[in-house]
Amino acid sequence: MFFPSMSRRQGRYTAIIALTAVAAFATGCSSQASDQSTSESGHVDWWGWTPTQSEVAQGYIDAFNEEYPDIEVVFRQVPINGYDAALRPALTSPEGPDVFDIAPGGGIGSLSTFGSSAEDLTPVAEEWLGDDWESKIAANGPAGFTTEDGTLSALSVGSTFAGTLWINQDLFDEYGLSAPTTLDAWIEACAVFRENGHGCLTHGAGQVAFNQDVLQSISDSVEPGWWSAASRGEREWTDDVFVQTLETWKSLFDEQIIDDGALGIQQYPDANNVFLSQQSPMVMMGTWYMPNATTALATASISAAGVADATPFRMIPIDFPDVAGEGNPSVLFGDANYGLAVNANSDAKEAARTFVGWLTTQADGQQVVADAINDIPSLTGVEPAWDNLDLVDAELQQPILQDLIASTATADEPRLSLISAEMQEAIGVASTTVAEGRATPEEAAATMQEAVDALG
Repeated sequence: MFFPSMSRRQGRYTAIIALTAVAAFATGCSSQASDQSTSESGHVDWWGWTPTQSEVAQGYIDAFNEEYPDIEVVFRQVPINGYDAALRPALTSPEGPDVFDIAPGGGIGSLSTFGSSAEDLTPVAEEWLGDDWESKIAANGPAGFTTEDGTLSALSVGSTFAGTLWINQDLFDEYGLSAPTTLDAWIEACAVFRENGHGCLTHGAGQVAFNQDVLQSISDSVEPGWWSAASRGEREWTDDVFVQTLETWKSLFDEQIIDDGALGIQQYPDANNVFLSQQSPMVMMGTWYMPNATTALATASISAAGVADATPFRMIPIDFPDVAGEGNPSVLFGDANYGLAVNANSDAKEAARTFVGWLTTQADGQQVVADAINDIPSLTGVEPAWDNLDLVDAELQQPILQDLIASTATADEPRLSLISAEMQEAIGVASTTVAEGRATPEEAAATMQEAVDALG
């Protein structure tokens, strides 16, 4: 529910009194952790690996400050591959963050790693949305950020979905090519691009989560839903579906679909920069890449990739090709992209709760998220104000992006939330050893199953 400014604040103070009274009764007024009050002034340090475009994060902060001018929020973007190493010591340091990003599952910035360092935000959700708060937000938020002991360690900013390729439509038009829909068409398109001095699919195979995206898309082409079933332990990783998935994965290297050197680079920043500098016409990215369809963020991103006199080009998402030839449609899979957690050791919790609550649960905050088109908003019923977005080519891009966003409403396969850190490491071993030729698909599948069995 959204209240006008004065009545909302009064409502919050009433809720604070009620929460404090309940906590006092339950604990004899002895627990400082029960104080879940918010504040309208203070300084908040927010650390995260995302939003990847600093302009997006600053846009969130600027909009927040229109309503809360006395809370200063400073965003520190930490490189994704250094996030865990930087955050661990920082959470116990006076110079550490008050608010920090958490991801579902077991990868970088994961709930399993950092959930214990966050305070329970259930009272914050109740304060801002009421007792029925779970009915007002996407279910993958609480599902992805609740620990085994029932602690809601973060509130979701929004969701992201993978399962798409992004292509440079300008380069496809230049060579008279259509987006590939089959493996053979993909091979043929790549041959044309390479003949003309380009790469084809730039991919950071050194960053396991993005190998996982490709493998899940391939497996969905073989048998939709198999990947999620295997991730839950309902199917064996030695299954023929996974062996065929790894065989197809290897063919992407052998047929020169994936650019040479992929195993030695990261998806961010390396493959991202290759695509943005128009060296290669395709990259495996998901809905989080939508901001690059806008003129301002495309220009900023291309410039950050090292391109002088950055000029936006028309980039669009396309379905992952039917590489198995079974006629199965391309599938989206996703989770809450990231949640905002309040550091349990922060000395600015009140202001931190205000920022987190406003951005993740309020219509004004979630509208800013929607308009950044970086995430699908967590709060139900909030959509981008398309008329206010300056797309590079609105006639081409807007209907495609609208269709992409609409399709996420029926996507029911998770991306990261079922995968522990140990499982992701095993997926990394399987994908890289097959790509390098150090293991056959059958051998890698057996090793993967052994790793999963060892986890119990």
